[in-house]
Amino acid sequence: MKEKSEALRRRKGSRQLIDKLLAERQRVLVLMCEVLGLKPFTADKPVKDLLGEFNSVLVDYIAAGHFGLYHRIIQGTERRQAVVATASKAYPRIAASTDAAVDFNDKYGGEWNFHFMDTLADDLSRLGEKLATRIELEDRIIAAMLGEHVLGETAPAPKVRAQAK
Repeated sequence: MKEKSEALRRRKGSRQLIDKLLAERQRVLVLMCEVLGLKPFTADKPVKDLLGEFNSVLVDYIAAGHFGLYHRIIQGTERRQAVVATASKAYPRIAASTDAAVDFNDKYGGEWNFHFMDTLADDLSRLGEKLATRIELEDRIIAAMLGEHVLGETAPAPKVRAQAK
C-alpha cells in the first residue's frame, strides 16, 4: 500500500511539472509571435520591452524543463523505462535547444543595442526552429511520462491549445 501511495504522489508531482512546463511553453510561443508581429523592427516600436519579457519567459521555460521535468531523469531516479528510453534519445537535441536559447538570451537579454534589430528576425527564426524540435521531443517524453507511449517512435503528443494573452 505504501508503494502505491508513493507512486501516486510521484505521478501527481510529474503532472504538476508537466503542467508548469506546458504553461511556460505556451507563454514563450505567444510572446515570440508578439515580437515577430513587430516586424519590421524599428526604434519606434516597443521591441526592447517585449523582447525583455520574451527572454525572461524563455529562461523560465528552459529552467522548467531542465530543473523540473528532466531532473529525475538526469539524476537517474526515474523508474519508468519507457520514460528513460525516450528521454535518453531526446535529451542531446533538447540540450542543443537549451544552448540556443541561452545564446539568444545572452545576445538580446542584456544591454540593449538597436543594431541588434538587423539580426533579430533571423535569430528569432533560428531559435524558433530549435524550439520546434524541442517541443516535439518534449511531447514524446511527456507522453511516455503520462503512460501514453506506444512502441517505437510514434508516441502521441499531448494537445496544447495556444491562447492569446
